[in-house]
Amino acid sequence: MGNNTHVIPFRVAFQPGSSLYEQVVYAAKKAMLSGQLRPGDPFPSVRALSTALKINPNTAHKVVTQLLNDGLLVVMPGTGTVVAQPPQSSPAERSRLLEKEVEQLAVEAKRLGMSLEEVMAALAAHWQRLDQQDDSAGGAPGKGDRTKR
Repeated sequence: MGNNTHVIPFRVAFQPGSSLYEQVVYAAKKAMLSGQLRPGDPFPSVRALSTALKINPNTAHKVVTQLLNDGLLVVMPGTGTVVAQPPQSSPAERSRLLEKEVEQLAVEAKRLGMSLEEVMAALAAHWQRLDQQDDSAGGAPGKGDRTKR
């Protein structure tokens, strides 16, 4: 059985309109970026993920495979799957990674009739919340310095 409990270290609030797979991948990435999941932390097994989230084991497997392919998880023989050290990337690469999300944000904000200033204020508020979560979780030293501009 090992030391896997059926508790996952992040939350997923399933919403209609996008696939369960995408929502779980997003929630896991968010937990990693916010410091809730740190390099070396164990990641739930496919079975534990499937059971805890009440999703199909094939969907859970697809989530883990995607996170492995993205370099966010690594399999450690004898230990299991753990959160990987974040890869070094250039500002252009990081920007490219967010291209789809930035476009979705811009389209949705325009649809809601928001001004650029309102969007920037909302983004700044979310950014601060993530920084506060990182601080309260005892985030890695220097982490904030790397992400703030």
